[in-house]
Amino acid sequence: MAKLTEIRWHGRGGQGAKTAALLFGEAALSEGKYIQAFPEYGPERTGAPVQSFNRISEEPITIHCHVRNPNVVVVLDPTLIGAVDVTAGLTPGGVIIINTQQSVAEMKKKLGADGHRVYTLDASTIAKETIGRDIPNTPMLGALVKVTGLLSYDTVMEDTRKKLEKKFRNRPEVIEGNLKAIERAYNEVKGVE
Repeated sequence: MAKLTEIRWHGRGGQGAKTAALLFGEAALSEGKYIQAFPEYGPERTGAPVQSFNRISEEPITIHCHVRNPNVVVVLDPTLIGAVDVTAGLTPGGVIIINTQQSVAEMKKKLGADGHRVYTLDASTIAKETIGRDIPNTPMLGALVKVTGLLSYDTVMEDTRKKLEKKFRNRPEVIEGNLKAIERAYNEVKGVE
C-alpha cells in the first residue's frame, strides 16, 4: 500500500455513497490505519449527483481538502458517466470500479480509460437480490475491498456487522442482506488490468 491512498465515490443521493465511505473508513480505523471519510455536500436531494471521499494511510494524514487526484474511483450509478467526469484527476494506473451490467472492455472504451485498471460489477442486481432495494453501496464496498486489498475482508465484514446491528437491531434481514451483498460483490467483481 502506498503511504496515502485516496478514494472518490460517485453516486446519486439515496444510493449510499456517504454511508459506504463511512463504513470503509470505520473498518480501516479498526485495523489501526489512519483514515478520513467525508462527503461533499451540494444539493442534497434524492437522485442528485453526490461525491464522498476516503483517505487511508499507515501514517498520520495531515491534509484536509477534497480528493483531487484519487487512486481509486468507485461509481455507484453508471448514468453519471458522461454527465460527470468520473475519471477527473485519476492517477496514472488508477482503479475505476463501476456498477454496471456492461463488460470491462465496454466500460474501458466508454471511459477512454487506457492506462487505468477498470473493474465492473452488477451491484444493482446484487442489492435487489440481497437487500430488496437498489442501493448499491454495500456491494460496491465489497468490490472495493477485493480489488484494492487495502483492508481485510474479515475486518470489513465484522465491522460492518457491528455498525448495522446498532442501526438495524430490530431488522436482522437488513443486516444479513447487506453482509450477503458485500460477500457476493467480493466474489463477483470482474476486471482486466
